[in-house]
Amino acid sequence: MTRFSTRLFLATLLCGAALALPAAAKPFKWANDLDTTTMDPYARNVTFNFSFNGQVYEGLTRRDKNLKLEPSLATEWKLVKPDTWRYTLRRGVKFHDGSPFNADDVVFSYQRATGPGTNMQGYFGTVKEVVKVDDFTVDIVTKIPDPILPDTLNYWFMMSKAWAAKNNVTRIADLSKNEENYAVLNANGTGPFILKSRQPDVKTVMVNNPDWWDKKIEHNLTEVTYERLQSAQTRVAALLSGSTDMIYSVPTQDVDRLKGTKGLKVFETPETRTVYLDLDQAKDELVGSDVKGKNPFKDIRVRKAMSMAMDRDAIVARVMEGMAAKSTQMMPEGFGGFDPNYEGVKYDIDGAKKLLTEAGYPDGFHMTIHCSNNRYLNDGKTCQAAGQMLSRIGLKMKVETMPVNVFFPKIAAPKSEFSLILMGWGNSSTGTASGFLAAILHSYDPAKRMGHANRAYFSDPAYDAMAEDALVEVDPAKREQKMRAAIRYATETYVTIPLHTLYTALATRKGLRVETRKDEMTIAMAVHPE
Repeated sequence: MTRFSTRLFLATLLCGAALALPAAAKPFKWANDLDTTTMDPYARNVTFNFSFNGQVYEGLTRRDKNLKLEPSLATEWKLVKPDTWRYTLRRGVKFHDGSPFNADDVVFSYQRATGPGTNMQGYFGTVKEVVKVDDFTVDIVTKIPDPILPDTLNYWFMMSKAWAAKNNVTRIADLSKNEENYAVLNANGTGPFILKSRQPDVKTVMVNNPDWWDKKIEHNLTEVTYERLQSAQTRVAALLSGSTDMIYSVPTQDVDRLKGTKGLKVFETPETRTVYLDLDQAKDELVGSDVKGKNPFKDIRVRKAMSMAMDRDAIVARVMEGMAAKSTQMMPEGFGGFDPNYEGVKYDIDGAKKLLTEAGYPDGFHMTIHCSNNRYLNDGKTCQAAGQMLSRIGLKMKVETMPVNVFFPKIAAPKSEFSLILMGWGNSSTGTASGFLAAILHSYDPAKRMGHANRAYFSDPAYDAMAEDALVEVDPAKREQKMRAAIRYATETYVTIPLHTLYTALATRKGLRVETRKDEMTIAMAVHPE
C-alpha cells in the first residue's frame, strides 16, 4: 500500500480524539516534535500550521473521511456564472469573542489572505475578487473559469474583520522579515476550541468552545494541551510514563518496540507528502560550488544524473526503516495527476557518471545540500543519505541541516539562500495535482499568484501554458490527462527529484482507537474510545 503524507490535520485529529473521549475523560494531552510557527492562518503555507490553527479557525468547507467536500462555514456553493462561484454562509455562527460571522468577514479574509505578508497567494491564483451579495452570501469571481476552485480553498480559514481592526492585525506580519503582531500569538476563530494560552515551542492550551455551531459532534472535553517535545526519546518516554495521551510522530526506530508495549497502541497511516530535492535553476552560480561563471543545474544531463544517483529502495529500507514508499513522480498513487504507466528514472551509478562526463564534469564538482532536520520524518537522515549518494557519482558534497524555523526563512520565494534543498509537498488540499502544478512548478508570478513555492526557480513558458490549460479544463477526464501531461513534462525535465512518499505513525495510550485517512485533514472524531 502506498503511504501518502501527513503532518495530519493533526490538531484536528487530536481534537477529534478529545471529542470522542468518554464522559469521565480528563483533559487530553498530546505531544509532537513540531510547533506551529504562528497562530496567524495566512502567514505560513505549512501543513502543520494549518493542522494546529484549524482547531481555532475554520474554512468555508472541509472534507469528510472519504475526502468529499462538505459544508463548514458555508452551507452550499454553486456556479452561477462560468466565472462566479456563489457561497451561502452558515447563519448563527459566532467568533470566540462573541461577534457574529458574516459576509464582511469573508471579504476581509480574502483581502488579508492575498495582501502584504501573505504566504497563501497560490490558493487564489484565478480569483479576481470576492463580492458581498448580502450578509450571508458571497460571490467569488475568477479571472477565468475555475472548475476546481472549491477544492483549493480548504486551508483558507475565516478571520473576524472587527477583531483584526481592533488588534491592529489587518495586515499580516511578514515572518520572513521577523515581523510580529498580535495575531502571531493570539487567535479568534469559530472552531471547536478557543486558544487559552500559548508558549511557542513549549506548550499550548485550548479549551472547549461551548458555542460551536456543529452540534452533531458531541463531546464533554474541557481542555486540550499540546506540548512540543522535539527529542524523540523524550516524546516516547512521555507516552510510556503516562504524562501524555498521544504522541506524533513515533520515531521509526521505536515503532516495533511500542507495538509490543502493553498498554499502548501504534497506528500507521499513509500520508500524501512526497519528499523531493529542489535544484535551483535560476542562479548564475550554485551556492557552495567551485564551478564559477555558470550553473550546472541548468544542464538537464546534470539533473538527470542526480536523480539516477538516488537509491530510493535503500532510502526506504535503511533511512526510513520501511516508513515510506519510493517515488519517481511527485503525485502519490491514487491522487489526481499520478500516472500508473510511468516508471520513472532508475538507479544507475554508471549511467549517472556518464551523463556528468557528457555535461563537462567528469570529475564532478563541489556543492552543498541544505535541509531541515525536524520538519519531515527523518529529514536530516534523508539529507545525509542523499549527499552520500550524490558523492558516489563524483560530486563533492557538503551537507548542512538546521531547524525548520531557521531553514524556511532562508528559502522563501522569490529568493533562496541555497541551491540544493530537501523539501516535501503534501498534495492534500485538493486531492489532485493542481496545487503542485501552480505552486511548485509554475514560474514565479505574483500577478497570477502562481509559483509561490517554486524554490527551484524553474521557468518554462511551455510548461506554464500546459499547467494553466489543465487548471481551467472543465471536463474532469480531460483535466486529469492534461495534469498528467504537465507533470510528465516537468518530471522528464528533472525540475525536482522525488524520493519517497511518507508513512507516519502515532501512538496512544490504551483505550483509544485512531481512524486513519489518506489526506492531511483528519476532520474530528478521528480518535475514539475502544
